[in-house]
Amino acid sequence: MKEKTIGQLLLKRLQLTPHADALGWIEAQEVKSMNFKAYAQAIEQLALALHKHGMAVGDRVAILAQTSKDWHLCDLAVMCGRAAVVPVYPSYLGPEVTYILRHSGASVLVVENDAQMEKLVPHLAELGELKLIVGLSDLGEETKKKFRNQISYANYRDLLREGQDELRAHPDFFREGIRQQRPEDVASIIYTSGTTGEPKGAVITHNAFATMLHNVHSFIKGAFGPEDRTLTFLPLSHVLGRCDSLLPLVFGWQSVYAEGLEKLTENLQLVRPTIMLAVPRVFEKIYAKIFEGVEAAPLWKQQAFKIGVQAAKAYFEKIDSDRSPGAGELLAYKAAQRVVFNQIYQRFGGKVRYFVSGGAPLAPEIISFLRYANLTVLEGYGLTETVAPCSLNPLSRQVAGTVGRPMGDVEFRFADDGEILIKSEAMFREYYQNPQATAEAFTEDGWFRSGDIGHFTLEGYLKITDRKKDIIITSGGKNVAPQKIENLLKAQKHITQAVVIGDKRKFLTAVIAIEKERFLPKLEALGISPEFSVAELARHEKIRELIQADIDAANQSLAQYESIKKFIIAPEEFGTGNFLTPSLKIRRKVVLQHFADQIEAMYQ
Repeated sequence: MKEKTIGQLLLKRLQLTPHADALGWIEAQEVKSMNFKAYAQAIEQLALALHKHGMAVGDRVAILAQTSKDWHLCDLAVMCGRAAVVPVYPSYLGPEVTYILRHSGASVLVVENDAQMEKLVPHLAELGELKLIVGLSDLGEETKKKFRNQISYANYRDLLREGQDELRAHPDFFREGIRQQRPEDVASIIYTSGTTGEPKGAVITHNAFATMLHNVHSFIKGAFGPEDRTLTFLPLSHVLGRCDSLLPLVFGWQSVYAEGLEKLTENLQLVRPTIMLAVPRVFEKIYAKIFEGVEAAPLWKQQAFKIGVQAAKAYFEKIDSDRSPGAGELLAYKAAQRVVFNQIYQRFGGKVRYFVSGGAPLAPEIISFLRYANLTVLEGYGLTETVAPCSLNPLSRQVAGTVGRPMGDVEFRFADDGEILIKSEAMFREYYQNPQATAEAFTEDGWFRSGDIGHFTLEGYLKITDRKKDIIITSGGKNVAPQKIENLLKAQKHITQAVVIGDKRKFLTAVIAIEKERFLPKLEALGISPEFSVAELARHEKIRELIQADIDAANQSLAQYESIKKFIIAPEEFGTGNFLTPSLKIRRKVVLQHFADQIEAMYQ
């Protein structure tokens, strides 16, 4: 592995495929593109212009914006320009953003628009190190007035133009800077989304990013390449989205940036990606939508769907047990493909070869179902500290319910209590300005403590059973992994999120979250007004009956001590504004505190 910095990887890709499509975006229902030559030039121009405006080697540059090609170009410009990127979730509130900027010592802020900037205006006095603000969309005069006397301002479009002049004046400056980069230089400080306490800043070096990319590239064994195209929509402030955005450097494919999560369905039809990275929440929504559509369809279509699923299940059971399906099974599956599953496949543009899922566990039922529709999901595993993926299901054989095998230089071992320990060069260096947390994160001999409990299967696939801190020990002494149960519950028809409770209790209970959308097709038949709010639905006896039926179905797959005995339905949807982190993980502690009284009532 020769390339050990992001800058070296960029120059290598430019040398290999200068005229291949690198970056894409959508304008007026059309995919626009730039090749790697134009892509590298845009990055160089931005880096030169940022240096002109005062960005120095080693500076921290925060980016507070939604995912876009401009976010990504700024990211590469800063890292190749020998400064460090500090991604900030655009859903964070003013105090949270201020904490990250202050803690990281950010001297430059790239901000999306006036609304994002307004979050920080009341806190500017706390940000003494901030010397430059860059507006991706030009900020309004009223907004600029609020910081003009304290902090310099530049418009992103102007920076690109200034960079052209800087490039003519200093044609060798950018490449010379890349030559001076060292693998151990800091490329980014990524703050964990903080399910408990203040977020910690994971310091990621260039070598860690480069190793992660090489690990993915070597694991794929040539199956991905310049002919592929991805649709990028994950938050670039999250480590998996960041990984997605950097993969063109090693695979040479085109990364097209979606217009946003709300336009994902229509963007899929337009872009027609072949590879796509996503988080489980996206697949869960897709799965729920499909079954909602089936329930609303005529009876004959429901029956056809049921027969198709049975045929696919029988076919893949033979394949997975290394037996050849019979002629009848093969014909039945092909018919199911034509009648049922091809329509599902076409929803994703009709060209997808592989989905990659990470960030949280995905229910095996969903993976198996998408496989019936020729949609292969490669589930993987990684953390902010491991710079995203450190294991992945192989292309040759996926085992649902596992996160695959270690990639590249990654090694796993297990502590006495089953905690997964990890060693790799694709690893964070430290928690920024937090030596105590850093020391606690590693064993004495240098293995990272993941906080996840797991084991290898007989086939050598890693299986995660739960987060170490989430393991429930009932009053009867039974160890329960809530994650498995929660995934089973979320795979049911009407349950969107579930939080299982039972530590030091006699039995398990759950807080269930619902979405109104899932009930709309059947509200009329249930005699419920479609105008009802989520809070009103949560109190309605008919809705409780549906949820009880879902829980009963999940309980059939569980041991007696794992089954859910009682539940409450949350009177509001779970989102990033209340009970989910920006990376869509449950804020378990917040849920337990918020519903403490109702939870206690279930045990009285």
